[in-house]
Amino acid sequence: MADRAPPDAATLWLADDDRGVRFVLAAALREAGLAVREFENGDALLAALGGDAPDLVFTDVRMPGVGGLALLERLHAERPALPVIVMSAYTDIATTAAAYRHGAFDYLPKPFDLDQAVEAAQRALAQRRTSAPPPAAPARDPDLELIGHSPRMREVFRAIGRVAASGLNVLITGETGTGKELVARALHRHSARADRAFVALNTAAIPSELLESELFGHEAGAFTGATRRHPGRFEQADRGMLFLDEIGDMPLLLQTRLLRVLAEGEFYRVGGRELIRADVRVIAATHQDLEAKVARGEFRADLLHRLDVVRIQLPALRERREDIALLAEHFLARAAHEMRLEPKRWSAAALSALAGFDWPGNVRQLENLCRRLAVMAPGREIRPGDLPFDSVVPAPSGEADWTVALRLWAERELALGREKLHTRASGELERVLFDAALKAHDGHRQNAANALGLGRNTLTRKLGSSRPRRR
Repeated sequence: MADRAPPDAATLWLADDDRGVRFVLAAALREAGLAVREFENGDALLAALGGDAPDLVFTDVRMPGVGGLALLERLHAERPALPVIVMSAYTDIATTAAAYRHGAFDYLPKPFDLDQAVEAAQRALAQRRTSAPPPAAPARDPDLELIGHSPRMREVFRAIGRVAASGLNVLITGETGTGKELVARALHRHSARADRAFVALNTAAIPSELLESELFGHEAGAFTGATRRHPGRFEQADRGMLFLDEIGDMPLLLQTRLLRVLAEGEFYRVGGRELIRADVRVIAATHQDLEAKVARGEFRADLLHRLDVVRIQLPALRERREDIALLAEHFLARAAHEMRLEPKRWSAAALSALAGFDWPGNVRQLENLCRRLAVMAPGREIRPGDLPFDSVVPAPSGEADWTVALRLWAERELALGREKLHTRASGELERVLFDAALKAHDGHRQNAANALGLGRNTLTRKLGSSRPRRR
């Protein structure tokens, strides 16, 4: 049963058939300011659930009667907002995977440190307090894959709108991972060729000795292994669009053949004598400085002029930091939807942390990070401590000022009509500081309080105040 606790204390229900575990764990949780109610199995907890409801549940896996996983599944179905932390001495893959699949907030392998259990409880309660309806699955409209409201991206959107229907060849430039193929596909969707094929080829991914055949096709017997006629990408894209990614890596000999196709619209298959005609709009892309390659004799100047009729320059992600939060929310929601996972959301502090880092892999790196966190981050809210900082690089000096990230967050929230920004930001700032200080001092509260310039009692009180209040 629960011991005496403040009237506004969060209630935690603990189910474990081991009396010793219940006694020790309940004492630690009560010391942290929680009202703890103990149960010796899942049946007793479910029976009590009819007349009351806790703020958080801790449950062991193996118990007589209703076990922890069955209890978790039922609680998740009936009360999806109720966080459940699973404990077990049996940390096999099947049990761990089943716990997360059924919606566990966290999984604690026994024996665990009591401070770890208290921290998990506080995190679960804090996230429940700040929880909001899960984000809706992103719309499947392909145009929504190009995301951004920054001035640089608005300029890209205008360029796509102006040139899409023109039929002109386009050169898309930008660093790796900025979304050059997305721009090419948008140009195709809004062109007069939209009902024809869009064919993509990464020239850097094909060995040079095979690239000619990939582009122009080959006849049977043209070389060893060529047992039948093979149409190339130009034939496949006839009356449609051919996207040539990483055009800067194309060998000089093939550049000459490509130039002829662009100039005259005709070519021969490898080993063939039949002149093939193809009406193809070519969109090329590169992350390299083609003018510098021309100067070094590594790229034909006349081919560059043929390709670079219109140029669209994609900005690096660090050059449009105001889009990072929007992209992160989109990718996280999409990852959860595609992998059929429990939806997660970003905390304000985590989004600010993302905005304060450089992204050498650009949008692709951010998307991969979101997919990773959709699977690996504990709980339903992603906080700064969940970010794998080894996967991002600090921004250059001056750009990493956390107040810049805070300003960007505030501007975005105000633009969306959100309220109570001061309360939310202040609470998140304290949580970030406390988490960082405790982590730096291995959970030692006195040392963490000294580092923060607070008294230990003040730190303990503030940590306890992060739990949600009872209504």
